[in-house]
Amino acid sequence: MLYEFRYLAPRTAGELVRILDERKNDGKILAGGTDLIPNIRNGLMKPRFVIDVKKTPEASTLAYSDADGLVIGTAITINDILRSATAQDKYPVLCVCAHELASHQIRNRATVTGNVVNASPCSDMAPALLCLDAKALLRSKDGQRSMPFKEFFTDVKKTVLKPGEYLERIEVPAESRGARGSYLKLKRIAGHDLGIVGVLMVRRGDDIRFAVSSAAPTPVLVDTVTSKDGPEEAVRKVLGAVSPISDVRGTKEYREHMIGVYVRRLLSEVK
Repeated sequence: MLYEFRYLAPRTAGELVRILDERKNDGKILAGGTDLIPNIRNGLMKPRFVIDVKKTPEASTLAYSDADGLVIGTAITINDILRSATAQDKYPVLCVCAHELASHQIRNRATVTGNVVNASPCSDMAPALLCLDAKALLRSKDGQRSMPFKEFFTDVKKTVLKPGEYLERIEVPAESRGARGSYLKLKRIAGHDLGIVGVLMVRRGDDIRFAVSSAAPTPVLVDTVTSKDGPEEAVRKVLGAVSPISDVRGTKEYREHMIGVYVRRLLSEVK
């Protein structure tokens, strides 16, 4: 389906927030475009303006410091994370989740910020960002604000982002470096596919975190499990926090069963 829109590519953060404010009612942000472009092609979205957020100098930032941790700009793709020696060394959990996202070709285009701003319940990067205490740095013409990712998602395809605001960067704190973890994802078919349910477990010393995707309206962080809990108590706590839903991909009962299977498996694997 052919559809005409105007493409805008602001080169500074100031110009970007000005355009986003002017076009907040008839514009859409382009990061990787792996959801936006198919939606436009299929007639599901008809923006008058498509605003590329990847052209500012800050957008290509992928850097680590002890003060800010790992900073991920808007132009950083999933494969950029997988190719980063810093991410592999200090934040292997990010790479574990990134590897499960779609195919190599999609990972070349899809951005980390776009994956979470899209706010799909089956986001693969959200579990890692939740478990690693990552922060979202949001920017608009009114300034910047910061919040933890556990407050970022509000519902299916919905976030705290306001009209005219964008996710300028993600910060993964230095305190989370070295965390160990594994991500188990049940898919509809073998290979790279959308998830029916995904469970990430992260361990930092005695601290245990779980995050669950594709089971509730948003990705869910579970930080109530302790090292003293046995497998069944851990399963009970995770299921109580998630309250899985039924949809076209799977029933509530199937998701509950698979979450239990994955939690028990991860507890035995992640030491």
